Amino acid sequence: MSDSEQRTRARDIDRDKTPASLRTIAMPADTNPNGDIFGGWILSQMDLAGGTHAFYVAQGRVATVAVTGMKFYKPVNVGDEVSCYCATHVIGNTSVTVHVETWVRRRRLAVEEQVTEGLFTFVAIDSHGKPRPIGEPEGDFDAPGYDQGTCGPQDARGQSKR
Repeated sequence: MSDSEQRTRARDIDRDKTPASLRTIAMPADTNPNGDIFGGWILSQMDLAGGTHAFYVAQGRVATVAVTGMKFYKPVNVGDEVSCYCATHVIGNTSVTVHVETWVRRRRLAVEEQVTEGLFTFVAIDSHGKPRPIGEPEGDFDAPGYDQGTCGPQDARGQSKR
C-alpha cells in the first residue's frame, strides 16, 4: 500500500487505555441450537462498534464494504458481558479500516477472554450515498476533542480521558 493510500497504521488495542466502543449482554434469543451465541450476532455487534468508530474517523456517515481476517477463538455464552474494542487500522482516501476485538466477561466470573477479532472496512459516504474523501466532514459534523485512533475523549497530551 502506498503512502498516499495509507495515512494511519494499526496499533495494538490497549484495553486499559481504550474505552469499549460497544458493551452488551448476550441473550437467549441470540443462540444457536447448541446454546451458543450465533456468530452472526457477534459479527453484527462488531459491525456496530466498528461503524461507530469509523463515523468519528470519517467525520460523518459510513457504510460497511468489507470484513476481512475474521477469527472466532471461543464461544460466547448466554449472560456473557460482550465488549467490542476498536482501533483505526488504515485510513485511505475514502475508506477507513478498523480493527475490532471482542472480549467477554463470563457470567459470575471476573475473567475476561478475547473471543473474536477482525478487520472492518467502511467507506465514507455523502448525503446521496456516494463515496466522499475522508478529510471532508459530512454536513455539520463537529466532535472536538476526539482522537481518531481510539475515538474517545483525550487530554491536551493526546492521552485518553477514559
